[in-house]
Amino acid sequence: MLSDNDITQLRDALEKGKPPTVWFTGRAVGVDPGKSGKVVSFASPEEGDFIEVKPTGSQDTLSFSKAELTLTRPKQRPAPKKQAAPAAASAPAPAPAPVEEQIYQPEQPQPAEKKKPTPRRRTVPPSEVTVTLHSTPRGDWTVDVVVGKKRSVRAMPIPAAAIHKIAKELPNQVEDAISAVMAAARQQHEERIAFLQAELDAARRSLNELT
Repeated sequence: MLSDNDITQLRDALEKGKPPTVWFTGRAVGVDPGKSGKVVSFASPEEGDFIEVKPTGSQDTLSFSKAELTLTRPKQRPAPKKQAAPAAASAPAPAPAPVEEQIYQPEQPQPAEKKKPTPRRRTVPPSEVTVTLHSTPRGDWTVDVVVGKKRSVRAMPIPAAAIHKIAKELPNQVEDAISAVMAAARQQHEERIAFLQAELDAARRSLNELT
């Protein structure tokens, strides 16, 4: 069974991007006791089956409670030792008993017991994805991507040409907002070019006067 300290340790490992390994106890439903799995996330609130685990060899993510999991790896049971056969006694073999004739009667087959169906566990749906675009006054663009509660992409640069192409596929309100930001950045760059061009012309005139 997982303690509160174990839950904290598992959360710390997930935040570092390393899914921790847990083992299933005898209370786990739908999996074999002693089998391992990887913790992928925690559901809210922390009640009941809130620990989401992907069992080893399975593509499904299932929910478990603290009582169904442990951080202690189960010990493998040693194979039972074969007992040596007792030495044959050297006493003389007894005389064979008289054989009685018996009539063979086949036993009636017992009806096979129906196996109880294993209850299916709730499959965790895919986490929601949040994509956020950021722009600077100079026209630089970056993107952040959050999958569920985990940030998978942080401040990744994106060319303005790609943003302009994406904006055409979005609703008009979004396209207008992006176009306004790009227009302001373009105007700022044009003003800077004009300022630098004026400084360059002044420097050339000063150079010509010194020649």
